[in-house]
Amino acid sequence: MQKKWMLILLIFVVAGCSEAQSRVQGETEPPVFPLEVSNQDKPIEDGEMIVALVSSDPFEGTLSRPFYSGSFDAEIMNWFDEALLSTDSDFEITNDGAATYELSDDKRTITLRIKEGVYWHDGEPVLASDLLYAYELLGHPDYAGERYTFTVENIEGMDDYHAGRTKKISGIQVHDERTISVTFKTASPSIMTGFWSVPVPRHHVGDVTAGELTMEEMESSEKIRITPIGFGPYIIVKIVPGESVLLERNEDYWRGRPQLQSVVLKTVNEAIVVESLKKGDVDLAKVPADQYETVKKLDNIELLGDLDLAYSYIGFKIGKWDDEKKENRMDPKSKLANKLVRQAMWHAMDNESVGTYLYHHLRFPATTLIVPGFESYHDAKNLGRPYDPEKARALLDEAGYIDKNGDGFREDPAGKPFILHFASMAGGDVAEPIAKYYIQNWADVGLKVELTDGRLHDFNAFYELVKSDDPKVDIFQGAWGTGSDPDPSGLYGRKALFNYSRYTSERNDALLEAGTSKQAFDTEKRREIYKEWQALMVEDVPLVPTLYRYELIGVNTRVVNYSIDANSENRHVWKWGVSA
Repeated sequence: MQKKWMLILLIFVVAGCSEAQSRVQGETEPPVFPLEVSNQDKPIEDGEMIVALVSSDPFEGTLSRPFYSGSFDAEIMNWFDEALLSTDSDFEITNDGAATYELSDDKRTITLRIKEGVYWHDGEPVLASDLLYAYELLGHPDYAGERYTFTVENIEGMDDYHAGRTKKISGIQVHDERTISVTFKTASPSIMTGFWSVPVPRHHVGDVTAGELTMEEMESSEKIRITPIGFGPYIIVKIVPGESVLLERNEDYWRGRPQLQSVVLKTVNEAIVVESLKKGDVDLAKVPADQYETVKKLDNIELLGDLDLAYSYIGFKIGKWDDEKKENRMDPKSKLANKLVRQAMWHAMDNESVGTYLYHHLRFPATTLIVPGFESYHDAKNLGRPYDPEKARALLDEAGYIDKNGDGFREDPAGKPFILHFASMAGGDVAEPIAKYYIQNWADVGLKVELTDGRLHDFNAFYELVKSDDPKVDIFQGAWGTGSDPDPSGLYGRKALFNYSRYTSERNDALLEAGTSKQAFDTEKRREIYKEWQALMVEDVPLVPTLYRYELIGVNTRVVNYSIDANSENRHVWKWGVSA
């Protein structure tokens, strides 16, 4: 209990005594939230909705699916761009979108046909060749983004195209203006949950394959950052870079007339989001869990919430990115190369107290790297590495990390000082208390950990340190949204840029490959494969999944037709409106 009171004292520092006491004495069980707003009024014709992008940093503004990396850019794109194929509540593709599909009997070829009446915002028709262009960008030898993943790499001929040995992707055939087929090297269930069907308007952004511009020029182009187009329900009118986006109704939207006349998306700092909701300055905002107690008291706001397809984590730098071979490489000389040390650090972390006292039970200890939202694949029986300081100390002793000079901190097996540098991101009231608490957890088992550069870093600086494998970073704290495909190879594969720990192993390669193989169309077989993979990651610990989470949305009571229920038609942005 002594450790928990240390965490409570940290809360007193950042939040004040009365609020800290309410957190400690508050709910003992997670609250239950509605999934849909209660307002049943008819939406007004000329309604405008103001949506907060809750962050202390500006949004990046790379508004193109192949190139973006920030979650706010993805949120902005959801309003004006979309995939050709829709998905159902199980994240599998359907024929309800702007295109229909057929899968061949051998499950290796998917054929899409774009429906009539689907137009880009400039009036040009969306063409099959625009989807081809997306693949030509993703697989281009000069592509430096993070989405050359399994479902792209698995296309027939993509290896040769990616290596620059050919100018055409043999596995993609454009049959006519609205029909395209994609053939894969191997059948995989990821075709159903991870198939890329987002086209890129070649006529608007320019043609890299024809030499009109370079890949680097496209990524920085105004056609992506200032005047992007899509075929979605709203059209971008004005962008103030990093600050706001104004959109207006797309009268020619293929599904029909969207409910809102206009939408404003604007960056709102975490520190003022509650006040913005209270004043009615914004209609919709993700609510930081540390501000839940305040927001739930607002009379003009409804709180919606559901288990999120996301988790936070602590990563260990155990290798580097090999830019020449385009793959991750383990470094046997890294400070955290010994998995016993990584296992010990997980056992030392009191994640339950963080979820209870800082997040009001809205976050809870994570156990594996497949989230509970994937019910068929999350191994609920695998408990990960629960908080156990004695176990942590024993593992460190076994690894030869002993306090030899009596200062309370362990030296490495060679007797040299063992100091780890921890990169953590600024943002919200709890970022600093969490970082300090984990540092104290590790100190309790004799590990000396210091913040990189002695401080928290903003979003862009943090990811620059992590992506570049900066030697100042041994440990880093981040979060992942998993997307709709349970396949984890895009985050943990040998060739995955997002694999920031740079962990690799032959067993990892084999399990990830098996999880996307033809045999994995059998759900029970795929479940067993991913059960083994989760166990491997608990054993090797390239990173620690710290907390699963509930996502909270604060919604003004004037909002209608808004839902976060995956089974509801009102989950789509074109359905949302406001009442008088």
